[in-house]
Amino acid sequence: MTTEGLFLSQLAVKDAILVTVRSHRGSVPRELGAWMAVFDDACVGTIGGGHLEWQAQAQARAQLNGEPPQSPQRYVLGPSLGQCCGGEVVLQFERVTAADVTRLGQAFEGVRQSWPTVALFGGGHVGLALVGVLAPLQLQVRWIDSRDEVFMQPIPGNVCAEHSDPVHSAVSTLAAGSLVLVMSFSHAEDLDVVAACLTRQRERADLPFIGLIGSRTKWATFRHRLQARGFGDEELAQVTCPIGLPGIIGKAPEVIAVSVAAQLLRVVGSIHTRFGETSRTT
Repeated sequence: MTTEGLFLSQLAVKDAILVTVRSHRGSVPRELGAWMAVFDDACVGTIGGGHLEWQAQAQARAQLNGEPPQSPQRYVLGPSLGQCCGGEVVLQFERVTAADVTRLGQAFEGVRQSWPTVALFGGGHVGLALVGVLAPLQLQVRWIDSRDEVFMQPIPGNVCAEHSDPVHSAVSTLAAGSLVLVMSFSHAEDLDVVAACLTRQRERADLPFIGLIGSRTKWATFRHRLQARGFGDEELAQVTCPIGLPGIIGKAPEVIAVSVAAQLLRVVGSIHTRFGETSRTT
């Protein structure tokens, strides 16, 4: 279950104070829109941890117990808070109840939909590990394979598992702006998916990232075969292979998955450099 889903499921049975970062200046631990839900006996989410979060939790629980609301509140992240960030954070405290579940659910969904979709072709060991890494993130994942039996159960809430045979036929139906990762069980399938992505790029130019799992040797072979299909050097330059951040040691599926997920977040940051500054829950 996602953090948002856990919050809403608990909110359905008891009240909470929703603490949200409404503005900030200077160096701070979390971005605009970051939130934490404080219940009488639990917290869901985070506004950055440390003494700031501890004070916010104490203030929220005081409001749950009937203290008059004090919102918004400004916090200076200096010696008085035991944090040396040096910036300022303004927090909003809002009492929410079961009556707010639908409204908040719609707000969370709106934030989630503003993130790009990851189109993941392949349900093998790395694909499975990558889905697990992406499950807690805002990214929507469209998980595609030509085999039905490969998808994990239960499917994470941000993942849509889809059977496609031939697998590359799904490329034409991807949402504009999708970040594509190709890691099927077959090099022949990988080649067809990459070719379909490059064909789509000719027509629409709306896939900002096409990543192919494999070595430089694999990519050299694929380049030759794609050139034989009529793709030029500029088109082939749109494919990233190998994938993952450089310098990461290890080839275990979980290591590759973390490296690739970090690369995806870097791509998202380059596309939406101020995404965190426009995300809000309310």
